[in-house]
Amino acid sequence: MTATGIDLRSYSAPFSDAHDFAQMVLPLRGKLMLDINGASGVLHPLRAAFIAPGLVHTQFSQESNQSLILDFDLAGVTPETAGRLAERPYAPIGAASARLIDFMGLMYAQGAAGAGVLAHWTPLLLESLTHQPLRPASRLQAALTQFEAAPGQPWNTDSMARLACMSVSSLHRVFREELDTTPQAWLNAMRLRFVCRQLVESSQPIAQLATQAGYADQSALTHAMRRAMDITPLAYRKQGQTKIR
Repeated sequence: MTATGIDLRSYSAPFSDAHDFAQMVLPLRGKLMLDINGASGVLHPLRAAFIAPGLVHTQFSQESNQSLILDFDLAGVTPETAGRLAERPYAPIGAASARLIDFMGLMYAQGAAGAGVLAHWTPLLLESLTHQPLRPASRLQAALTQFEAAPGQPWNTDSMARLACMSVSSLHRVFREELDTTPQAWLNAMRLRFVCRQLVESSQPIAQLATQAGYADQSALTHAMRRAMDITPLAYRKQGQTKIR
């Protein structure tokens, strides 16, 4: 498998392109409108897109968004995987794929998404995306977008359920069915992803980032990062910025 490159991009005004390599669009946050050779779709953190070589595609969005863009050589993919990609240009992102995408998002932010990492990660990602069962459109799409746009809000299962227009029990069931996790575990992970990206990409004070992400204070953020990642926010920032330089 030859991955020719990976990038982190946001889109606003319509932009059209075509290229001689294959491409995966892997949303990290927000919503993106995409047209691939006349076939339109909406991308979000639960839905990715495959663009075959030579196809004209146009993307745009009217809201904040960010996606990982993976360019790769389709000749290095097995015929079975290539066929599945072509059959399902708009593919659901399951729990395993989401974890792989989040991992690469963090590696990219830290400047560690080198050729060796891509060579191992790309086949795993394509395998996870192409061997998922088809499912109806996510019942969580709109709610997840709003949660991600406001990580600092005092979300809990009651307020999340109200925004998703579900009962609390239904919210738990749908999260388990679609994301293989609980609402609180997803919320915790989303807030940590937000903080990790900001620690590397911005110079905002850690205390300010903590409140923006919904933590009571810097101490609460430090405790959460130590428990989940065995690292402090300051150490993570120093490590990430050193790798970028």
